[in-house]
Amino acid sequence: MNTRRFPLLALLALLACAPALAQPASAPFAARFDLHRPEIVAFINEVTQREGLKRKDVQRLLKKARPQPKIIDMMNRPMEKVAPWWEYREHFVTAERVSDGAQFWADHRESLERAAATYQVPPEYLVAILGVETRYGRVTGHYRVLDALATLAFDYPPRHNYFAGELAQFMVLAKEKQLDPLTTTGSYAGAMGAPQFMPSAYRRYAVAFGNDQRRDLWGDWDDILASVANYLRENGWKAGEPVLAEARIDPAATFHIEPHNLELNETVDTLGAHGVKVDAEVPADTPALLILAEQPDGPAYRVGFHNFYVLTRYNASARYAMAVHDLARAVSQRVQAATTAATP
Repeated sequence: MNTRRFPLLALLALLACAPALAQPASAPFAARFDLHRPEIVAFINEVTQREGLKRKDVQRLLKKARPQPKIIDMMNRPMEKVAPWWEYREHFVTAERVSDGAQFWADHRESLERAAATYQVPPEYLVAILGVETRYGRVTGHYRVLDALATLAFDYPPRHNYFAGELAQFMVLAKEKQLDPLTTTGSYAGAMGAPQFMPSAYRRYAVAFGNDQRRDLWGDWDDILASVANYLRENGWKAGEPVLAEARIDPAATFHIEPHNLELNETVDTLGAHGVKVDAEVPADTPALLILAEQPDGPAYRVGFHNFYVLTRYNASARYAMAVHDLARAVSQRVQAATTAATP
């Protein structure tokens, strides 16, 4: 999920993938939200005016929401921020996840290749995003989305505005009859379905790519794969361009890395002037981002390009984007190897 937009977050996927941390939607809760709280009154006023929702419908829904205190704890310790790269990678780029990704590719080849061709995004990146987010749709989260978004909108001041907006978008989705607001479950941050779309992303990027007009991000793989591809294309994916390269550092190199910077504020040429050699055949003026990729034995570095930046629009984390890239390459290599072995 993205520190500015949280669209799809995949730190969302990581913690949604831990059933021990998630509380089932059916668990009883004594606490309710006090609808007389000033911030909740303000939310009700705004959402009824801006989104055209009926006040009584919004109030009725909020009365059924239940606070989830554990969510606040998880929001304060996402793995993207607390784990070094090598440890983060070990969690996502595993032999099992690579094998499962290759099997997923085989099982959904027609849908996958049709979505990839339509939106001009390599199929391995669609597979890898689903692998990182939800283990190819197997773990989509255990929290009621209504509870998660209400908790973050009203009890998490650092991101109140963002999550209040997502709560409003969730209610609009319910009005559009895309979702049942009382039974829909997702991650601890309110991300939904196999691709872990936040409500605003669901409304903006989800597409009906199958045989009906309903956008189903849980069970329709035509819709799921096309929606992920559409998300990447709409955020600027450029077909045929590189994503990530390894970097070699001169002993006398002089550079400074901003740990949370995701902007392409360097070029291959300017990095070279600071002693950073990029292992990629790209023009010298190619926009680039130097990334810290810690290893157990010390610092290491990689360089991201425009399509790497696009991956960070899905989740605003360089580690997340590196994990997607590495898993994509590993799955693609496994599929190619299997194809070669099966060819007489």
